[in-house]
Amino acid sequence: MDSDEVRVERDLVYATVDGTDLRLDIYRPAEPDTPVVLYAHGGGWARGDRSEDGATRLAPLAAYGVTVVSADYRLAPKAVLPQQLHDLKGAVRWLRAEGPKLGLSTRRIGVWGASAGAYLGSLLALSEGDSALEGAVGGNLEQSSAVQAVVHWFGQVDLEASAARSRLEAKLLPFRFEADLLGIDDPERLAERAREWSLLTRVSPQAPPFLIAHGDRDRIVPPGQGSALHEALVRAGVRSRFELVGGAGHEDSEFDSAATLASTAAWLRAVLR
Repeated sequence: MDSDEVRVERDLVYATVDGTDLRLDIYRPAEPDTPVVLYAHGGGWARGDRSEDGATRLAPLAAYGVTVVSADYRLAPKAVLPQQLHDLKGAVRWLRAEGPKLGLSTRRIGVWGASAGAYLGSLLALSEGDSALEGAVGGNLEQSSAVQAVVHWFGQVDLEASAARSRLEAKLLPFRFEADLLGIDDPERLAERAREWSLLTRVSPQAPPFLIAHGDRDRIVPPGQGSALHEALVRAGVRSRFELVGGAGHEDSEFDSAATLASTAAWLRAVLR
């Protein structure tokens, strides 16, 4: 597949929040009428943007016959959960409202996220019908924010577990990802609040199909998190596929290999057809 044949439309505004435009880019394959997936970037919820994976990940996957829409969302610590979720739900509603004008097939939409974006995308998928988490970013409230497929790459699943560290671990791994996302510094309050945001508590038989991939050498988010999500989904009767990538760490280049991108695109095309 040749990513040079992928056409990119950049900087489309899908919402304006507090005077700031939220934008998205569309990666269109040469093939017409392809399934659509919304991509949420990683970066610990505190950094990153919609374009950073464009050349190495988004355009190459689009070349396999999936339209990829990469959207910005507000970042921590200025934005706290569920504001990021509101942004991505707004992007899905915008796609459904504007898709026909853009020539996109948006009756069925997938969500694909890496790391922090995988958590947000999965939370989006597992919160269908939860009015408290819908938000009103971008309007189009007559449209559904539901998605019909989820690709979860090496993302957090249980925020309480990923935030918990001993004193030594806190010195060696001084990450503030969960604290910044939730806007809480106190360890006890952080644990209590993080517990409420575990994906495991939101799994239900109504969840869409999941493709979960994790590196077995991931030292940022242990692969057990991805495995726990897969097991919870299967117990609920949800279609789920778990791939443990041998020798791969967090955001490993193996995830952007031709083999991984081709199999991911094939799964999306099968589920969203």
